[in-house]
Amino acid sequence: MTAPTKPPHSHSAAPRSDGPLGQPLHGAVIDWFEENARDLPWRRPDAGPWGVMVSEFMLQQTPVSRVLPVYEQWLARWPRPADLAKDTPGEAVRAWGRLGYPRRALRLHGAAVAIAERHGGDVPTDHAQLLALPGIGEYTAAAVASFAYGQRHAVLDTNVRRVLARAVTGVQYPPNATTAAERKLARALLPEDERTASRWAAASMELGALVCTAKNEACHRCPIAAQCAWQLAGKPEHEGPPRRGQTYAGTDRQVRGKLLAVLRDAHAPVPQAALDRVWHEPVQRARALDGLVADGLVEPLPDGMYRLPAS
Repeated sequence: MTAPTKPPHSHSAAPRSDGPLGQPLHGAVIDWFEENARDLPWRRPDAGPWGVMVSEFMLQQTPVSRVLPVYEQWLARWPRPADLAKDTPGEAVRAWGRLGYPRRALRLHGAAVAIAERHGGDVPTDHAQLLALPGIGEYTAAAVASFAYGQRHAVLDTNVRRVLARAVTGVQYPPNATTAAERKLARALLPEDERTASRWAAASMELGALVCTAKNEACHRCPIAAQCAWQLAGKPEHEGPPRRGQTYAGTDRQVRGKLLAVLRDAHAPVPQAALDRVWHEPVQRARALDGLVADGLVEPLPDGMYRLPAS
Protein backbone atom coordinates (compact mmCIF):
# COMPACT_ATOMS: atom_id res chain seq x y z
CA MET A 1 0.00 0.00 0.00
CA THR A 2 1.34 3.38 -0.98
CA ALA A 3 1.98 5.72 1.92
CA PRO A 4 -0.75 8.31 2.27
CA THR A 5 0.10 11.54 0.49
CA LYS A 6 -1.38 14.96 0.77
CA PRO A 7 -3.52 15.85 -2.22
CA PRO A 8 -1.89 18.45 -4.45
CA HIS A 9 -4.71 20.91 -4.17
CA SER A 10 -4.92 23.29 -1.23
CA HIS A 11 -7.58 23.10 1.46
CA SER A 12 -7.11 26.74 2.43
CA ALA A 13 -10.50 27.73 1.05
CA ALA A 14 -12.37 25.38 3.37
CA PRO A 15 -14.20 26.95 6.31
CA ARG A 16 -12.23 26.74 9.52
CA SER A 17 -13.59 24.52 12.29
CA ASP A 18 -11.42 25.55 15.22
CA GLY A 19 -14.21 27.73 16.56
CA PRO A 20 -17.21 26.63 18.61
CA LEU A 21 -19.00 24.87 15.73
CA GLY A 22 -17.01 21.67 15.38
CA GLN A 23 -14.39 21.43 18.07
CA PRO A 24 -16.62 20.35 20.99
CA LEU A 25 -17.85 17.40 18.93
CA HIS A 26 -14.61 16.08 17.47
CA GLY A 27 -12.82 14.81 20.57
CA ALA A 28 -15.86 13.19 22.15
CA VAL A 29 -16.94 11.37 18.98
CA ILE A 30 -13.41 10.26 18.04
CA ASP A 31 -12.74 9.02 21.60
CA TRP A 32 -16.01 7.08 21.49
CA PHE A 33 -15.00 5.62 18.13
CA GLU A 34 -11.64 4.44 19.44
CA GLU A 35 -13.48 2.47 22.14
CA ASN A 36 -16.50 1.24 20.18
CA ALA A 37 -15.60 0.92 16.49
CA ARG A 38 -16.48 -2.41 14.92
CA ASP A 39 -13.59 -4.55 13.74
CA LEU A 40 -14.43 -4.59 10.03
CA PRO A 41 -12.07 -6.02 7.40
CA TRP A 42 -11.96 -2.86 5.28
CA ARG A 43 -10.74 -0.90 8.33
CA ARG A 44 -7.68 -3.09 8.78
CA PRO A 45 -4.34 -1.91 7.36
CA ASP A 46 -4.03 -4.93 5.07
CA ALA A 47 -7.28 -4.01 3.29
CA GLY A 48 -5.45 -1.32 1.34
CA PRO A 49 -7.14 1.30 -0.85
CA TRP A 50 -8.71 -1.34 -3.12
CA GLY A 51 -10.34 -3.05 -0.15
CA VAL A 52 -11.71 0.31 0.99
CA MET A 53 -13.07 1.05 -2.49
CA VAL A 54 -14.74 -2.36 -2.79
CA SER A 55 -16.38 -1.91 0.62
CA GLU A 56 -17.70 1.53 -0.28
CA PHE A 57 -19.38 0.21 -3.43
CA MET A 58 -20.89 -2.73 -1.55
CA LEU A 59 -22.09 -0.79 1.49
CA GLN A 60 -24.23 1.65 -0.47
CA GLN A 61 -27.82 0.87 0.60
CA THR A 62 -26.73 -2.53 1.96
CA PRO A 63 -26.14 -3.46 5.63
CA VAL A 64 -22.74 -4.61 6.87
CA SER A 65 -24.00 -8.09 7.78
CA ARG A 66 -24.90 -8.82 4.15
CA VAL A 67 -21.74 -7.27 2.75
CA LEU A 68 -19.19 -9.13 4.88
CA PRO A 69 -19.27 -12.58 3.23
CA VAL A 70 -19.43 -11.19 -0.31
CA TYR A 71 -16.60 -8.75 0.43
CA GLU A 72 -14.33 -11.53 1.70
CA GLN A 73 -15.02 -13.69 -1.36
CA TRP A 74 -14.54 -10.76 -3.73
CA LEU A 75 -11.11 -9.79 -2.32
CA ALA A 76 -9.99 -13.41 -2.27
CA ARG A 77 -10.84 -13.71 -5.96
CA TRP A 78 -9.77 -10.23 -7.10
CA PRO A 79 -7.19 -8.91 -4.61
CA ARG A 80 -6.18 -6.05 -6.94
CA PRO A 81 -8.08 -3.90 -9.44
CA ALA A 82 -6.14 -5.45 -12.33
CA ASP A 83 -7.40 -8.91 -11.34
CA LEU A 84 -11.01 -7.79 -11.66
CA ALA A 85 -10.27 -5.83 -14.84
CA LYS A 86 -9.07 -9.02 -16.55
CA ASP A 87 -12.37 -10.77 -15.84
CA THR A 88 -15.68 -10.13 -17.57
CA PRO A 89 -18.28 -7.73 -16.18
CA GLY A 90 -20.66 -10.70 -16.08
CA GLU A 91 -18.41 -12.43 -13.54
CA ALA A 92 -18.55 -9.30 -11.39
CA VAL A 93 -22.36 -9.42 -11.53
CA ARG A 94 -22.29 -13.14 -10.68
CA ALA A 95 -20.00 -12.61 -7.69
CA TRP A 96 -22.16 -9.70 -6.49
CA GLY A 97 -24.74 -12.31 -5.58
CA ARG A 98 -27.80 -11.01 -3.76
CA LEU A 99 -26.37 -7.73 -2.47
CA GLY A 100 -28.93 -5.84 -4.55
CA TYR A 101 -28.53 -2.87 -6.91
CA PRO A 102 -26.27 -4.97 -9.17
CA ARG A 103 -25.34 -2.05 -11.39
CA ARG A 104 -22.84 -1.31 -8.63
CA ALA A 105 -20.97 -4.46 -9.72
CA LEU A 106 -20.71 -3.13 -13.28
CA ARG A 107 -19.54 0.25 -12.01
CA LEU A 108 -16.92 -1.35 -9.79
CA HIS A 109 -15.70 -3.43 -12.72
CA GLY A 110 -15.53 -0.29 -14.88
CA ALA A 111 -13.55 1.52 -12.18
CA ALA A 112 -11.13 -1.42 -11.95
CA VAL A 113 -10.57 -1.34 -15.72
CA ALA A 114 -9.87 2.41 -15.59
CA ILE A 115 -7.49 2.00 -12.63
CA ALA A 116 -5.59 -0.69 -14.52
CA GLU A 117 -5.43 1.39 -17.70
CA ARG A 118 -4.82 4.87 -16.30
CA HIS A 119 -3.10 4.39 -12.96
CA GLY A 120 -0.88 1.34 -13.29
CA GLY A 121 -3.27 -0.78 -11.26
CA ASP A 122 -3.11 1.36 -8.10
CA VAL A 123 -6.16 3.15 -6.71
CA PRO A 124 -5.29 6.85 -7.23
CA THR A 125 -4.61 9.00 -4.19
CA ASP A 126 -5.87 12.25 -5.69
CA HIS A 127 -9.52 13.10 -5.06
CA ALA A 128 -10.02 14.53 -8.56
CA GLN A 129 -8.59 11.37 -10.15
CA LEU A 130 -10.86 9.23 -7.98
CA LEU A 131 -13.85 11.32 -9.02
CA ALA A 132 -12.91 10.87 -12.67
CA LEU A 133 -13.17 7.08 -12.45
CA PRO A 134 -16.37 5.64 -13.98
CA GLY A 135 -19.08 4.88 -11.49
CA ILE A 136 -17.57 6.99 -8.70
CA GLY A 137 -19.45 9.97 -7.36
CA GLU A 138 -18.63 12.65 -4.82
CA TYR A 139 -19.36 10.47 -1.78
CA THR A 140 -17.26 7.49 -2.88
CA ALA A 141 -14.32 9.66 -3.99
CA ALA A 142 -14.32 11.45 -0.63
CA ALA A 143 -14.70 8.21 1.33
CA VAL A 144 -11.80 6.46 -0.44
CA ALA A 145 -9.55 9.52 -0.15
CA SER A 146 -10.38 9.83 3.54
CA PHE A 147 -10.48 6.20 4.70
CA ALA A 148 -7.73 4.80 2.46
CA TYR A 149 -5.35 7.75 2.35
CA GLY A 150 -6.14 9.76 5.49
CA GLN A 151 -7.07 12.91 3.59
CA ARG A 152 -9.32 15.75 4.70
CA HIS A 153 -12.70 15.53 2.98
CA ALA A 154 -16.34 15.84 4.02
CA VAL A 155 -17.73 12.30 3.81
CA LEU A 156 -21.51 12.56 3.77
CA ASP A 157 -23.39 9.28 3.87
CA THR A 158 -26.86 8.77 5.34
CA ASN A 159 -25.48 8.08 8.82
CA VAL A 160 -23.29 11.20 8.93
CA ARG A 161 -26.10 13.35 7.56
CA ARG A 162 -28.41 12.11 10.33
CA VAL A 163 -25.82 12.81 13.05
CA LEU A 164 -25.26 16.35 11.77
CA ALA A 165 -28.98 16.98 11.34
CA ARG A 166 -29.63 16.08 14.97
CA ALA A 167 -26.49 17.26 16.73
CA VAL A 168 -26.05 20.58 14.93
CA THR A 169 -29.25 21.48 13.06
CA GLY A 170 -31.65 20.17 15.71
CA VAL A 171 -33.95 18.18 13.43
CA GLN A 172 -34.76 14.47 13.56
CA TYR A 173 -33.90 13.59 9.96
CA PRO A 174 -31.91 15.17 7.14
CA PRO A 175 -33.60 16.04 3.82
CA ASN A 176 -34.35 13.18 1.43
CA ALA A 177 -31.51 14.29 -0.86
CA THR A 178 -28.22 15.87 0.17
CA THR A 179 -28.40 19.67 0.01
CA ALA A 180 -25.83 22.42 -0.50
CA ALA A 181 -26.46 23.53 3.09
CA GLU A 182 -25.52 20.06 4.37
CA ARG A 183 -22.31 20.07 2.35
CA LYS A 184 -21.42 23.53 3.64
CA LEU A 185 -22.06 22.45 7.23
CA ALA A 186 -20.01 19.26 6.81
CA ARG A 187 -17.07 21.25 5.42
CA ALA A 188 -17.34 23.77 8.25
CA LEU A 189 -17.19 20.95 10.80
CA LEU A 190 -14.05 19.36 9.35
CA PRO A 191 -11.04 19.45 11.67
CA GLU A 192 -8.09 21.27 10.11
CA ASP A 193 -5.65 18.42 10.73
CA GLU A 194 -5.87 15.76 8.02
CA ARG A 195 -5.56 12.73 10.31
CA THR A 196 -8.12 14.12 12.75
CA ALA A 197 -10.46 14.93 9.85
CA SER A 198 -10.27 11.37 8.50
CA ARG A 199 -10.90 9.96 11.98
CA TRP A 200 -13.85 12.33 12.42
CA ALA A 201 -15.31 11.11 9.11
CA ALA A 202 -15.11 7.47 10.21
CA ALA A 203 -16.23 8.20 13.78
CA SER A 204 -19.29 10.27 12.88
CA MET A 205 -20.34 7.60 10.38
CA GLU A 206 -20.03 4.86 13.00
CA LEU A 207 -21.96 6.94 15.53
CA GLY A 208 -24.85 7.16 13.07
CA ALA A 209 -24.68 3.45 12.33
CA LEU A 210 -24.61 2.24 15.93
CA VAL A 211 -26.11 4.94 18.19
CA CYS A 212 -27.78 7.79 16.30
CA THR A 213 -29.85 5.38 14.24
CA ALA A 214 -32.88 6.19 12.11
CA LYS A 215 -35.17 4.39 14.55
CA ASN A 216 -34.76 3.60 18.25
CA GLU A 217 -31.79 5.91 18.65
CA ALA A 218 -29.71 5.20 21.79
CA CYS A 219 -29.23 8.74 23.09
CA HIS A 220 -28.21 7.39 26.51
CA ARG A 221 -25.09 5.93 24.86
CA CYS A 222 -24.26 8.97 22.74
CA PRO A 223 -21.01 10.77 23.60
CA ILE A 224 -22.41 14.14 22.49
CA ALA A 225 -25.96 13.85 23.87
CA ALA A 226 -25.40 16.79 26.20
CA GLN A 227 -24.49 19.01 23.22
CA CYS A 228 -27.03 17.63 20.73
CA ALA A 229 -29.33 20.37 19.44
CA TRP A 230 -32.15 17.91 18.77
CA GLN A 231 -31.91 16.41 22.26
CA LEU A 232 -31.76 19.87 23.86
CA ALA A 233 -34.87 20.89 21.91
CA GLY A 234 -36.80 17.93 23.33
CA LYS A 235 -36.39 15.69 20.26
CA PRO A 236 -39.11 17.30 18.11
CA GLU A 237 -40.81 15.07 15.56
CA HIS A 238 -39.85 15.28 11.89
CA GLU A 239 -41.80 18.02 10.09
CA GLY A 240 -40.32 17.86 6.60
CA PRO A 241 -41.49 15.90 3.56
CA PRO A 242 -42.37 12.24 4.24
CA ARG A 243 -39.32 10.03 4.39
CA ARG A 244 -39.01 7.65 1.46
CA GLY A 245 -39.71 4.06 2.37
CA GLN A 246 -38.16 1.21 0.42
CA THR A 247 -40.58 -1.42 -0.82
CA TYR A 248 -39.46 -4.58 -2.56
CA ALA A 249 -42.18 -7.24 -2.78
CA GLY A 250 -43.94 -7.14 -6.13
CA THR A 251 -41.75 -4.39 -7.57
CA ASP A 252 -39.70 -4.47 -10.77
CA ARG A 253 -36.65 -4.66 -8.50
CA GLN A 254 -37.85 -7.99 -7.17
CA VAL A 255 -38.49 -9.32 -10.68
CA ARG A 256 -35.08 -8.14 -11.85
CA GLY A 257 -33.50 -9.93 -8.91
CA LYS A 258 -35.27 -13.18 -9.76
CA LEU A 259 -34.23 -12.99 -13.40
CA LEU A 260 -30.62 -12.23 -12.50
CA ALA A 261 -30.58 -15.13 -10.02
CA VAL A 262 -31.31 -17.57 -12.88
CA LEU A 263 -28.46 -16.14 -14.96
CA ARG A 264 -26.02 -16.07 -12.04
CA ASP A 265 -26.67 -19.74 -11.30
CA ALA A 266 -26.18 -20.77 -14.93
CA HIS A 267 -22.72 -20.92 -16.46
CA ALA A 268 -24.10 -21.14 -19.98
CA PRO A 269 -26.70 -19.04 -21.83
CA VAL A 270 -30.27 -19.68 -20.70
CA PRO A 271 -33.42 -19.77 -22.85
CA GLN A 272 -36.28 -17.32 -22.55
CA ALA A 273 -38.46 -20.13 -21.15
CA ALA A 274 -36.22 -20.47 -18.09
CA LEU A 275 -36.63 -16.77 -17.36
CA ASP A 276 -40.39 -16.88 -17.97
CA ARG A 277 -40.82 -19.36 -15.13
CA VAL A 278 -39.60 -17.00 -12.40
CA TRP A 279 -42.47 -14.48 -12.59
CA HIS A 280 -46.11 -15.00 -13.45
CA GLU A 281 -46.98 -11.56 -14.89
CA PRO A 282 -45.66 -11.33 -18.46
CA VAL A 283 -45.79 -7.54 -18.93
CA GLN A 284 -43.86 -6.79 -15.76
CA ARG A 285 -41.45 -9.65 -16.47
CA ALA A 286 -40.71 -8.33 -19.96
CA ARG A 287 -40.26 -4.80 -18.62
CA ALA A 288 -37.82 -6.01 -15.98
CA LEU A 289 -35.84 -8.03 -18.52
CA ASP A 290 -35.72 -5.10 -20.94
CA GLY A 291 -34.43 -2.93 -18.10
CA LEU A 292 -31.67 -5.41 -17.28
CA VAL A 293 -30.60 -5.46 -20.93
CA ALA A 294 -30.67 -1.65 -21.13
CA ASP A 295 -28.55 -1.41 -17.97
CA GLY A 296 -25.95 -3.75 -19.40
CA LEU A 297 -26.59 -6.42 -16.78
CA VAL A 298 -27.96 -9.00 -19.24
CA GLU A 299 -26.80 -9.73 -22.78
CA PRO A 300 -29.37 -11.02 -25.29
CA LEU A 301 -28.15 -13.63 -27.78
CA PRO A 302 -29.70 -15.07 -30.96
CA ASP A 303 -32.50 -17.64 -30.68
CA GLY A 304 -33.97 -16.17 -27.51
CA MET A 305 -30.98 -16.93 -25.27
CA TYR A 306 -29.62 -14.69 -22.51
CA ARG A 307 -26.43 -14.50 -20.42
CA LEU A 308 -24.54 -12.19 -18.10
CA PRO A 309 -22.45 -9.62 -20.00
CA ALA A 310 -19.23 -10.94 -21.50
CA SER A 311 -17.67 -7.59 -22.38
